[in-house]
Amino acid sequence: MYTSLFDIFSIGIGPSSSHTMGPMRAAACFVSDLKERNLSEKTCTVQTELYGSLALTGEGHGTPNAVIYGLLGLDAETLNLDIDYIGQVRSSGHLKLGGRHDINFRPEQHITLRKDITLPEHPNGLRLTAYDQEGRELYSETFFSVGGGAIRRLRDMGQHDESDSKKVPYTFRTCAELMELCRSENITIAGAVRCNEASLRPAQLVSHRVRHLCKTMNEAIERGIATPGTLPGVLRLTRRAPLIYARLEKLFHDNRTDALTIIDWINLWAFAVAEENAAGGRVVTAPTMGSAGVLPAVLRYYERYGHKESPYSLEAGREVFLFTASAICSLYRANASISGAEVGCQGEVGVACSMAAAGLAAAMGGSNAQIENAAEIAMEHNLGLTCDPICGLVQVPCIERNAIGAVKAVNATRLALRGDGSHYVSLDSVIATMYETGRNLHSDYKETALAGLATNALTC
Repeated sequence: MYTSLFDIFSIGIGPSSSHTMGPMRAAACFVSDLKERNLSEKTCTVQTELYGSLALTGEGHGTPNAVIYGLLGLDAETLNLDIDYIGQVRSSGHLKLGGRHDINFRPEQHITLRKDITLPEHPNGLRLTAYDQEGRELYSETFFSVGGGAIRRLRDMGQHDESDSKKVPYTFRTCAELMELCRSENITIAGAVRCNEASLRPAQLVSHRVRHLCKTMNEAIERGIATPGTLPGVLRLTRRAPLIYARLEKLFHDNRTDALTIIDWINLWAFAVAEENAAGGRVVTAPTMGSAGVLPAVLRYYERYGHKESPYSLEAGREVFLFTASAICSLYRANASISGAEVGCQGEVGVACSMAAAGLAAAMGGSNAQIENAAEIAMEHNLGLTCDPICGLVQVPCIERNAIGAVKAVNATRLALRGDGSHYVSLDSVIATMYETGRNLHSDYKETALAGLATNALTC
């Protein structure tokens, strides 16, 4: 089993991969289904029902808007963020299905939040139904947003996901298999992923797309640093990245610093991306949008500080970082989950922390054993992390949690690299524990905003 790097790292619109990107892709897939069945021109309107976590925190996560984007046929990577597509639909009461066919559509009427129903297959469910002019049902399909923006149809739930089954030279399901493969082939984890990706597309294209991912991550950092103001939503949360940056710049110009200033920079970079995501900006899933600030912050740490001690050139180091991080994520996707609605935030920020620690260890020249150790340390100390967003917004505690996760990833790497790679707890055992913990975690603590900080911190 192998999940491509470009299925793990994808570019989209915030604030949530499972609640924004997934529903957007599901709606777009539904529009494609209508076209294939020659039903587009017969469709008068589309009704969407959101279930479980998508209903409970959908408004705060922008799920209704995501459905509209998908029905319009927009692409998350290229849509113009300066155009008010949602406002146009709301004011006109119409929507161009797939960008072509005009249908009646009022979001408050045609998108229903079924907060009282959770479909048994997965907490993130949605059903789309097309009707003709007489109100007769033309076509209906149920989708599930299973984490990281990935979607599955109802008929595919419980089956092996063929999208994760690539014909590549090196396949692995567990970390033990991955480590044995690397030993027998005398290659690094990054080397195995590089060979796999080059078998799926030209090697030059692989490098080009990796550079584009890095560029998008860095652009999100810079936008977050440069954009003041408040985040959307009832919390009216002030964006902190510009303020942190201003203070760091002042300390630099005043020639004042301390031994922990590097941590301030890591916090800044994570805040910048997480705030961009919370504002509905363009970020890279790593592995989700709720955790999108962790990996870019650690990658920037590598570029600014760690690279000085790395055996790789800067560009090669970036590739090694992302190749290795994607392999670690593939293990979590195969054996656990990256969905906050399924296993809590340990599946989002926890996995991001584990991926970033492994990527940094690899880019710093660590052995495969040290890389596994870094990934294991990072997740071991995120076990049990709940997902309880206040007011259903990807803001508190999510933004700070990205910063803490980034710093924790760097520390996990440093601990691993100070050892010889030997460790008592295997990554496979930690992944199994994470999944077991997530399954046993009460559903109220899994992206429902029904418990924890969401109810004890304040009332929305």
